[in-house]
Amino acid sequence: MVTRVPEWLLRHRITIEPYLGESAYGPAFGPPVVDVPALVSESVRLVRAPDGRQVVSPAQVLLDLDTTVPAGSRITLPTGRTTVPITVSTIDAPGLPVPAHQEVMCE
Repeated sequence: MVTRVPEWLLRHRITIEPYLGESAYGPAFGPPVVDVPALVSESVRLVRAPDGRQVVSPAQVLLDLDTTVPAGSRITLPTGRTTVPITVSTIDAPGLPVPAHQEVMCE
């Protein structure tokens, strides 16, 4: 059985606009998914991007495992700031009493 992040810890609500691909006018996004439960931390952290570069992440978002965040999606934080994910990681430790979740490092 997978231990999940308790709902009461996901205090913030964010909006996710899933990335669909490129159009003639730039990036295309799907319909927004609003009021997604999350835990948002707006603190500066140094992270490694998928291409190996070290970049600064000014916001990190913790989500339930059931939430999908495709690469390139647009995320609106509770402050109204719009950002995109640098990395999306699944944190899972089967058999351990650690909550399974997704961690999104935003740019």
